[in-house]
Amino acid sequence: QVKLVESGGGLVQAGASLRLSCAASERTISRYGMAWFRQAPGKEREFVAAIKPSAGSIRYAGSVKGRFTISGDNAKNTVYLQMNSLRPEDTAVYYCASGRVIVSSIAAKSAYGVWGQGPQVTVSS
Repeated sequence: QVKLVESGGGLVQAGASLRLSCAASERTISRYGMAWFRQAPGKEREFVAAIKPSAGSIRYAGSVKGRFTISGDNAKNTVYLQMNSLRPEDTAVYYCASGRVIVSSIAAKSAYGVWGQGPQVTVSS
């Protein structure tokens, strides 16, 4: 089974940037959908961004569109989430996910079967 290992979380001030990385144990990016979800304390896990290069598809949640960018490096089997102009409401545990998704369900938690451990991102005001 594919394993996902994330890195790049931390504590930053509002307005700063962070980049999260998600390294897959095998060739995943070119074959499957990859996504980032996040979960804040007391809230449900929510969709952030997803990419399925084989379908030419990228999607963002409205709350991060224009500030976050998802990208993939096939050679490194790694997906990135570049987060700019961070806000306190972006504070959450961020999870990388992989799955045999179809484009119409690319933002659905249930479409993903493999999850990373989730680095903490904390944005102070």
